[in-house]
This record gives sequence, C-alpha cells and structure tokens, in this order.
Amino acid sequence: MPLSTFSDDRPSGRPLGATRGRPSLRRLWLSDGPAVHAFFLRLDSETRASRFMAAVGDQTAAAYAVQAMVAPGMIVGVFVDGTLRAIGELRPFGPRQADARRVEAALTVERGFRRAGLGLKLLRRLAEAARNRGIAELRLRCLSHNVAMRRLVTGLGAEMRLDDGESEGAIPLARATPLSLWREGIETALDFNLAVAALPLRPLLPRAA
Repeated sequence: MPLSTFSDDRPSGRPLGATRGRPSLRRLWLSDGPAVHAFFLRLDSETRASRFMAAVGDQTAAAYAVQAMVAPGMIVGVFVDGTLRAIGELRPFGPRQADARRVEAALTVERGFRRAGLGLKLLRRLAEAARNRGIAELRLRCLSHNVAMRRLVTGLGAEMRLDDGESEGAIPLARATPLSLWREGIETALDFNLAVAALPLRPLLPRAA
C-alpha cells in the first residue's frame, strides 16, 4: 500500500514508552549521540556496506555517527531493552540539496533484529515527518542485492530502478492534514520526554558545611 494513502490519517501504531522486550520508536536527539556511536560500531561489515553502499571501517563509521547527529534532517531510532537497534535517517536529497520537495531516507537495522517490522516502522515515521514538511517524494537507495529493502520499498508503492549495482526508488507522499500535524507534535513531545528520562542521573553535590 503506497504511503500516499497516509491521507487517511491512520494511527501510527508505534509503542508509547519503553517496555522491556518491546521495540520503542522515537526521535533521536543530541543526547543520544553515544547510543548512535555504539550502534554504528556494532554493525557487521555486511550491514555497514548496505548502509554506506561501500565497505567502511570503524573510523569511518564512528566519524559518520558524530556527523549524523548534527546533519540537516532528522534521525529516529528503535530501542529494544534500552539498546538502540535500528536507525532511520531523513536527509535533503542531492549533494546541493536544491530540491526542497524531495528528501532521501536511509534505514539501518542491526543483524539479529531484522524481519521484525522495524524497517517499516522507521520508514512510516520518516514518511509522515516528510509529508508534514511539504515533501512530495521520499527517495531511497540500496544495493541491488538488498532484496529485503527492495521488497519493503516496492511494497509501499515505489518503482525501483536498477543502475550500476544500485537500486533507487521514490515513494509519493500525500499532503499534510491537521490531524497528521497534530499527531507528529504529540509524538515529538513524547519522544523528548523519553529521551530526557533515558539520561543518566547525575550524583547530587554534597551541601556546603
């Protein structure tokens, strides 16, 4: 079913709060930087190659994790038992970011947590955010042998184009509605509260004598 049917404003169905054993999807903030850094360093070589379209080492992965937190766009993640296991990124499309009506999404799911619908949850959250910002088209790229990603994208209404070992598709998005804007506002507030709750507690300073 194409994401353009988001105009019917169905509930997102994502879990609210972090329940042990259940995936918890929320937006990531600067305070989540250490979790994002650890996530990219945990990725095996195959998953890294799928995400970056090339083989990368620890140094490159670590540098990207830092950049990802401050780059234009937004980043969301799925936590399982308090550990970040999947990431979705929404970035301006193209090197010059000239076309404000198109954005690019990137999904990364850690090995051992795939085939659980996490990629679809991430993509739907990113699509709604893009839709609410007036974006008409959500683009995705993957290696041609990434069958799971190709199946996910085509199942949401995109036509994949093969070119020199890569596949690229575009998902049309519906226009924002008052309900979709309200829902994202509520989700963002919940996301922020969850991020604050996840911060480590600072020890209280002893009182001066």
